[in-house]
Amino acid sequence: MSHRIEDECTCCALCVETCPERCIHEGEFVFFIDPEACTDCGDCVRACPVDCILGAAVPGAAPKA
Repeated sequence: MSHRIEDECTCCALCVETCPERCIHEGEFVFFIDPEACTDCGDCVRACPVDCILGAAVPGAAPKA
């Protein structure tokens, strides 16, 4: 299961810069993750300052409340 970016995204682009697979892209209004390219590494989850990226359990990531 690939990660997904929720509506709380502030479009800061930190996730884009940290994604080793370059699978996060900017859409017309929001960023989105290409599920075919996402390897569930979790780098984007750890980089997100507003905790809006959800998906597979990521070691070291804070649990969502």
